[in-house]
Amino acid sequence: MPIKIPANLPAHAVLSAEGVMVMDPSQADRQDIRPLRIALLNLMPLKIQTENQFGRLIGATPLQIELTLLRMTSHQTKNTSSDHMEQFYKPFSAVRNEKFDGLIITGAPIEHLDFQDVTYWPEMVEVMEWTQSHVHATLGVCWGGMAMINHLHGVKKHDLPQKAFGCFRHQNLDPSSPYLRGFSDDFVVPVSRWTEMKQDEIAAVPGLKTLLGSSETGPCLVEDPAHHALYLFNHFEYDSNTLKQEYDRDIANGTPINIPGHYYPGDDPSQTPLNRWRSHAHLLYGNWINEIYQTTPFDRNAIGR
Repeated sequence: MPIKIPANLPAHAVLSAEGVMVMDPSQADRQDIRPLRIALLNLMPLKIQTENQFGRLIGATPLQIELTLLRMTSHQTKNTSSDHMEQFYKPFSAVRNEKFDGLIITGAPIEHLDFQDVTYWPEMVEVMEWTQSHVHATLGVCWGGMAMINHLHGVKKHDLPQKAFGCFRHQNLDPSSPYLRGFSDDFVVPVSRWTEMKQDEIAAVPGLKTLLGSSETGPCLVEDPAHHALYLFNHFEYDSNTLKQEYDRDIANGTPINIPGHYYPGDDPSQTPLNRWRSHAHLLYGNWINEIYQTTPFDRNAIGR
């Protein structure tokens, strides 16, 4: 089954060309089926690229997905056209009375700031509280996951001496988890962050369970059953060349940056990087969508009761 997105959203053409099944709302309305309603709170500066990345993953399941693009009401993006934002995005204030089967909160390039110093932090707190009554399952990615685990459990964000940057080996710490069906014991995940959450501090919180982790970069995926949430600190959604784009950008800007580790063949930036995480990315997001489908109320109004 396809992902339901507007026919004129740039991701529609991109995903269609890749073989992802997509349909516009008029086609979906002809099917007698209740689609899963998934919202993407997109905090990344390159909105269209992020739409493609997450749309690709959640559109690959055998279920019909209705994707809603959200932005912070109090924040205006500088890197995506106002026309695109006006046409395809809803401010959080416009949906706070609506119910969603799932919500993805993306990362944001504001890791250097304390949470309370982020200009839209008060509204972000409102979003996180809202998920407990209006969203069946929430997935926080990178900064989004760090923000959630900090607000809901007080787990602190710690600065790193240098950026954790590259493709790092990770281990499957809970093979019986429904979110890890089909996962190998050992696999690669893209990492791109200046901060970390420490495993001992996560383990000290009752109810939290680390599902994926790395000896080099620490915890990657944490389950929080009490809040119907997953916290994913790394970037399964990245395209093959996303780390290259970040590296080239920093080099061009004169920003000190290490070559992304274990990414280019022979750690040579002149070589074309190989994607070694795509299959596990689809597994994780497919498993998450399946768990939502299996457990969300058929009557969407019953979510949060």
